[in-house]
Amino acid sequence: MKLAIKDSKGNPAGEHEVRFEVIENGRGSQAVHDTVVAFQAGRRRGTAATKTMGEVNGTGKKPWRQKGTGRARAGSFASPLWRGGGVTHGPQPRDFSKKVNKKVASLALRKALSERLKAGDVVVVDSFGLGVPKTKAFQTVLDQLGIIGTTLIVVADGDRNVELAARNLPLVGLASGTSVNTYELLRYDKLVITKDAFDQLEARLAR
Repeated sequence: MKLAIKDSKGNPAGEHEVRFEVIENGRGSQAVHDTVVAFQAGRRRGTAATKTMGEVNGTGKKPWRQKGTGRARAGSFASPLWRGGGVTHGPQPRDFSKKVNKKVASLALRKALSERLKAGDVVVVDSFGLGVPKTKAFQTVLDQLGIIGTTLIVVADGDRNVELAARNLPLVGLASGTSVNTYELLRYDKLVITKDAFDQLEARLAR
């Protein structure tokens, strides 16, 4: 598969031959599902907690004597039956993370990128040409590229000008070629990837 490369003004700037296997069939769909579920599960904080009867602050004194008062027997002010008492079987801090094998994660990344390439959702640019980190200038570049909707910008490591210029745009996400993941590739309407970042992404998929 060949990809057209554009310059920062949207003009043709060459072609790039994709150096990884573009998945044409349904292979990898389950890997994508497992990887995205694992990513979202890993983002859960898992800090929801309630106090058990033993953790509720207060005295351990018996509220009243066992017999003779006419009231129902009670052994603790922290009883789950009482207002302000402990909670029975309530949530406790937990780890929601799931393990994904490296081969599965790699297949998912390749599958996600393959689907976006086949759908025509990927724009490869040789460079954004930002001399200074200006948000207005970066928005102009996106307009000239014809980008509409939510967009993931993938740049090579260390492209500080783009990082600073893009961070205030509400519909724009930012990732690097060495760290972009399957979830990010699928989340946005369009992917705009610099040539250097695409090379880094291909190197990851070749491993």
